[in-house]
Amino acid sequence: MELKKILTHPSDVVFYYDEPYSLSRTYVNTDLKSYKKGSITSFAIAAAIESLALTLECAELSAEWQEKFVHEQKSYKIVGLLFIYNHDGDYDSGFEDILTKVNHEKLKIPRHSKIFVLGPRDIRWLDNVRLDLKMLYSDHLIPHEDQWVFYYPDLVRKKKVQISARAATLEMLTGPWIILSYPAEGTRPAGYIVYFKGPGKHAEEFLYLIDHLIHYQMLKRGLAIGIRVLNPAENAPAHFKRAVDEYIENYDGQDSEFATLLRAITFDLMPQIKSQFSQLKIGMRHA
Repeated sequence: MELKKILTHPSDVVFYYDEPYSLSRTYVNTDLKSYKKGSITSFAIAAAIESLALTLECAELSAEWQEKFVHEQKSYKIVGLLFIYNHDGDYDSGFEDILTKVNHEKLKIPRHSKIFVLGPRDIRWLDNVRLDLKMLYSDHLIPHEDQWVFYYPDLVRKKKVQISARAATLEMLTGPWIILSYPAEGTRPAGYIVYFKGPGKHAEEFLYLIDHLIHYQMLKRGLAIGIRVLNPAENAPAHFKRAVDEYIENYDGQDSEFATLLRAITFDLMPQIKSQFSQLKIGMRHA
């Protein structure tokens, strides 16, 4: 009886993308949740995660699920995504504390799978990244979206198999930054956009980012690099400048080409949006 429940566990939506460092395809079994502020509780979130874990177990076992979603002759893995949207826009903090209260030992996640959780703040961040890219294109600062790709560097033990990665992995979307690469167009040079998720309260945050840019040889003559931040700390621009100055001082000196390349990195704020839905419309829709 319990097995039957697992095998028929529903999915809201399934996304997929090809992994940048392997020939495997990832299927994202997604549970979409929409709560008002007072409904985002540790009990509700724990129940949603436990349900999603059962959904993953169902997907692993269900021939019907695999026939419906999985492409033939392609190695794959299945992960879970819990999408927690706050439809009244009033929930702003404390979600991480709620997640820490979830009893991981009770979760029946398949051995080789994972569950990712996007909370209200993550969703607002990603929605603002989407809007910002749209505005940059409208202002002719970047080419059309079919020309830029998400940037995955070659790693020491992993070489990327996708030359043009059109999808952002969940690891990138939930990581400290999102990096896009775009080609030259007309008089505009090729370059990178770095969406930096942190607040920039300390220069060390930017030193870590600069380390990443240098390690993967992204600082090159003729390549533009722009860092964009959504909701920075008050002194974030000063902290970024201090990080650049500290790197220059400890590297090649003030008059080196390296110093010129570092100083050419721009630091800009993103415009902010706050999505909200009418409570009346939501009530009428479910009436």
